[in-house]
Amino acid sequence: QVQLVESGGGLVQVGDSLRLSCAASGRTFSAYAMGWFRQAPGKEREFVAAVSSGGGTTYEADSVKGRFTMSRDNAKNTVYLQMNSLKAEDTAVYYCAAKRTPVVLNVLKIQRAYDYWGQGTQVTVSS
Repeated sequence: QVQLVESGGGLVQVGDSLRLSCAASGRTFSAYAMGWFRQAPGKEREFVAAVSSGGGTTYEADSVKGRFTMSRDNAKNTVYLQMNSLKAEDTAVYYCAAKRTPVVLNVLKIQRAYDYWGQGTQVTVSS
């Protein structure tokens, strides 16, 4: 069982930066690949970024590539999403999720592939 708790959301201006964190419980965090998803009002949840269990490989959606960076610290059981050059369309609830490995990296963009989800953190980008 893995419990995930997101933090770091808030209200920012267009062009600002924000870093989200997702803290995981349990002693087997390094056995999980991790992902970030987001859901904007009235829209379906969409993939944002993912990282392999060891942290050596990341995968970002085209909409955030070059602006968002996902990383992890297995010693702290935490993943991060560094968001730069934020746009109004980045406004959403952001969720982290955990997927037991082994897993093909390309699968990590699929919501139903994940085993555990956090409750989400709101990010609002004001213009």
